[in-house]
Amino acid sequence: MCFLSKGNALSLLGVALLWGVTNPFIKKGSAGIEDVKGKGAIRQFLAEIRYLIFNWKYMVPFLLNQSGSVLFYLTLGSADLSLAVPITNSLTFIMTTLTGRILGEESCKTETYIGMLLVVGGVSLCVMDKT
Repeated sequence: MCFLSKGNALSLLGVALLWGVTNPFIKKGSAGIEDVKGKGAIRQFLAEIRYLIFNWKYMVPFLLNQSGSVLFYLTLGSADLSLAVPITNSLTFIMTTLTGRILGEESCKTETYIGMLLVVGGVSLCVMDKT
């Protein structure tokens, strides 16, 4: 008996894409927040929130990222939790690393790519065990 339908697998892949691809954009979009100044802790917090809310370079990827969270929540209703979480989290890590690399973040070491292959292998073993 298979615990992961094709629909669930595609949904989890979509979640990983939404989360992984948007993470580097959220990081880039929040650049400059360290320069926001407010008097006192509460005003500092409010100034930072205002900076992020009115910064489209942050908000667009943030909202896409949150839509991934909604999709994940909806998929959990019919997916096997012991597969959904490792699949989504591991693929998110890979997507974040690859997207960051495409955007010009620091170059990945060979060990990073080996780690990605090991993660894919481990998730594949989990999936094969459940099918």
